Amino acid sequence: MSLVGKVWKYGNDVDTDVIIPARYLNTSDPKALAAHCMEDIDETFASNVNKGDIIVAEDNFGCGSSREHAPMAIKASGVSCIIANTFARIFYRNSINIGLPILECKAAVKGIDNGDEVEVNIETGVIKNLTKDETYQANGFPEFMKDIINAGGLVNYARENWRRD
Repeated sequence: MSLVGKVWKYGNDVDTDVIIPARYLNTSDPKALAAHCMEDIDETFASNVNKGDIIVAEDNFGCGSSREHAPMAIKASGVSCIIANTFARIFYRNSINIGLPILECKAAVKGIDNGDEVEVNIETGVIKNLTKDETYQANGFPEFMKDIINAGGLVNYARENWRRD
C-alpha cells in the first residue's frame, strides 16, 4: 500500500495534549476531534490538512497521557501516516490499534521538510521524498501488524478473523 501526501513537520516531544487538547476530550466522535487536532501547536493544521497528508516529527512523538483520542484525531483529520525518529510506546500501540501507520526513520526525518511531497510504501517501509528526489528506508511492520493496519485497526481485524467453532 502506497500513501502520498504533503508533509506537516514538527519537532521533539509533541505530546498528546497538543495533538488533542484535554478540553475536547468530552467526545470520542472522530470528526469532532479532528476539528481540533494539533490546535495547540499549529492552529492552521485542522483547517488546512488534506486527506492523505503526512506528519513528520522528531523524537518522542505522542508522549504524555495514554489517551486514544490523539491518534484517532490525527487519523480522522485525514493524515495517512506519521514518520518520526521515535514514538512514545503507548502512542505507537494506540496508532496501530486504530489502523494508523507510523514509521520510525531518522534519515527521512532529517531529509524531509515541511511542505515536501512524500510517498510511503507501508509494505516495504520505503519512503520517497518526491520534492527532493530522495529515498529513505524505514523498518517495515511485522506481518500481523500489517494485517491490523490493512484491516483499519484491531477491532476490524478481530471481526474479520474471529471464528466460531
